Amino acid sequence: MIRILVFLAVVFALGLGFAWLADRPGEMLVTFNGYQYQVTLMVAAVAIVAVVAAVMIVWWMIKSLWNSPYTISRYFRVRRRDRGYQALSTGMIAAGAGDGALARKKTKEAAKLISSDQEPLINLLDAQASLLEGDHQGARQKFERMLDDPEMRLLGLRGLYLEAERLGDRNAARHYAGRAAAVAPQLAWAAESTLEELTERGDWDGALKLVEAQKSTRQIERDVANRRRAVLLTAKAQALVDSDPSAARTAALEANKLAPDFAPTAVIAADMVFRQNDVRKGSKILEAAWKAEPHPDIAELYTHARSGDAVLDRLNRAKKLQEWKKNHAESSMAVARAALDAQDFSTARREAEAAIRMDRREGAYLLLADIEEAETGDQGKVRQLLSKAVRAPRDPAWVADGVISERWAPVSPITGKLDAFTWRAPMERLGQLIDSDADGPLPAIAAPPVEPIAEKAIDIVADAPAEKPAQATSNGGEKDMAVAEPAGETETIGQGSELPPLPDDPGVAPEDEAEKSPRRFRLF
Repeated sequence: MIRILVFLAVVFALGLGFAWLADRPGEMLVTFNGYQYQVTLMVAAVAIVAVVAAVMIVWWMIKSLWNSPYTISRYFRVRRRDRGYQALSTGMIAAGAGDGALARKKTKEAAKLISSDQEPLINLLDAQASLLEGDHQGARQKFERMLDDPEMRLLGLRGLYLEAERLGDRNAARHYAGRAAAVAPQLAWAAESTLEELTERGDWDGALKLVEAQKSTRQIERDVANRRRAVLLTAKAQALVDSDPSAARTAALEANKLAPDFAPTAVIAADMVFRQNDVRKGSKILEAAWKAEPHPDIAELYTHARSGDAVLDRLNRAKKLQEWKKNHAESSMAVARAALDAQDFSTARREAEAAIRMDRREGAYLLLADIEEAETGDQGKVRQLLSKAVRAPRDPAWVADGVISERWAPVSPITGKLDAFTWRAPMERLGQLIDSDADGPLPAIAAPPVEPIAEKAIDIVADAPAEKPAQATSNGGEKDMAVAEPAGETETIGQGSELPPLPDDPGVAPEDEAEKSPRRFRLF
């Protein structure tokens, strides 16, 4: 656009100049070689412009003839390069589509037309073609050659990293990722793999620096970075509890500021504060985390904040904690445990039953069984509650990649992923077989003689139609055992007489009787 404006300005200036000369007549006299030439100013100006134009045209022709060999060679070179880039583009598309034969063909064609020193993408296409052909050894060699070229080094490291991952060699993969992260920390794949390596060997300071670099390069959001820092600082505090309590306290408090609602962070921070006899500050940390999400570890540490407290004091602290989160099963469970320790059985029973109504799970029934045994010692009711615990859903636990842990860990033991453990209920059990003699012999109870029965394998099928169930009483005094008889086989235990109930067996509660189904097998 600017050139067009300049050209128009020049033409306009020439027009004004010729118009100015036309309005002012005059003559020009030139003497040359004994001759005199007399012309008007307008003719002289036109002649000068024509001579200049002719000189320029002649100069352009001479220059074009002089540079014609170079121009012709450059034309063919550009044409050859365009064909090479077209072959390279077609080869990359074929490699992305999985067409190894076409990718290899275009690789050879591009290599003939373009030098690999001028275009490094030919090396990438060559390696991709080898991978599509199944020549992984050749592909690794090509990626290794890329390491010598500064421009291709990261690409070579990426290829070697993926090959190591394919072979399952985590050490080699992390080695290549570490080299790439040292050169370019903004690479997400390199940073993530290096972070897993640092956390696996417990280098929490190095992992914190890497997370900070990810945050500064905007690889991860601010909230994600804060969460990762909180997890790493919590792990660092746990590692330094015994060796360096001061550093552990600093790390734990910083982690709690980043994630005040994270239970492991709150527990370790409050524990470090309690060790310095600052009960008030530690209690506030636990109360804030409890309001966000109740957790049994928080309740345990909160009720035992003072080591010299009496059981009634711990019960009062549990009730205070319950005020922060009412109508929650975990609050009722905390009060029930503290009441059981204080031998306040009525409160313990009431809170345990309230927890069952809010969240029916295994731990609540086990706690209720402990209360029953401590208060009445009625073994029949205790076994009844234990049988309910077996059938109840499991209690929440720390779960990561199929691994169930009683304690939180910063990384998964299977994949090494950071912050993989989550507090949730594990997968439901498909079925359990409880051996009455597994935990020791039960008290001997007189029972009518029973004829011996040959042992047989029993298949537990949830929805299989059951024949007429047979009730039997084991040596441990357990009752209400329904066994589906195989088709074509019937066995009678004590035929013609019904076994009397055992002295300490209270029988089946009405609500349990209503839950029983003839199509479901239960063994407890």
